[in-house]
Amino acid sequence: MIPLDVFGSESVAADLLQQVRWRNGVSCPRCRSDLTVKNGSYGHFQRYLCKNCDRTFNDKTGTIFAHSKVALRKWLFAIYAFLRFNTSLRQLQLEIDVQYKTIYQRVERFTKALDAPSLDLVGPVEIDEVYVSAGMKGRERDRPSRSRGLSTRGRGSYDQDKPPVFTIVDRGTGNRYVIPAKSADESTIRLLLANREKEPLTVYSDGFRAYDPLNEDDAFNREYVVHGDGEYADEDLHVNTCESHGSLLRPWLLPHRGISKDKLTRYLRAFQLRRKLLRKPGRKALKHAIKATL
Repeated sequence: MIPLDVFGSESVAADLLQQVRWRNGVSCPRCRSDLTVKNGSYGHFQRYLCKNCDRTFNDKTGTIFAHSKVALRKWLFAIYAFLRFNTSLRQLQLEIDVQYKTIYQRVERFTKALDAPSLDLVGPVEIDEVYVSAGMKGRERDRPSRSRGLSTRGRGSYDQDKPPVFTIVDRGTGNRYVIPAKSADESTIRLLLANREKEPLTVYSDGFRAYDPLNEDDAFNREYVVHGDGEYADEDLHVNTCESHGSLLRPWLLPHRGISKDKLTRYLRAFQLRRKLLRKPGRKALKHAIKATL
């Protein structure tokens, strides 16, 4: 269920932030000391005094919600709608009645706060790539406006405004990763598969020639299907999970009407977080999203 009580009451939203942020106890965001005491309030938010550095702080200090005149309940709604319903920033502007520039800056702070995925591969591993259109959106000083000719078919690269996004599925842990790259070549693939618990690592791929050098490397046990020959699955040998996960990526980017390739990584981190929220109820999903930014 959608946590409507959080979005309708600033005090409830403040209590939710307090629960998530101080789940392991209150500590000073400046000196990290846990020698703190309550010290009045700051609007709907509890204020604290640190006895170590003698400075005050509140529940929003040091978070992406700090120094904002917009109500916390509106920002929580924006995050929830952005992740759960893939709502565009223009639509959020209408929903919470906040200027577009303000929403853009806060959502940018939100996506920047998300941690980069850490690949500790157990295996077997599926790996595949998808190519998305992402150029230089908008017009910047001393730079011409972005070309709209991004319809080149086939494989692309970062310089061609069609960067590859690798999808990796670790069957050993069930984790799925989406990682952008400058190009789809051997060095990139080796870098993505570098963090593995044991060798040889079993790798399932398609027949793309950039994976061929793995055949000669004792650190990998590569098996592949050739889609061009009509091969798609042979018992456990397939990349269907990668293709299924990758097929959700373009619909995720579509409402935002052209992602700049400089911002692509941030949107992919939000996409990865969104998957973790899919089977969580509303309030639990919102707590997880807040926790991911702290």
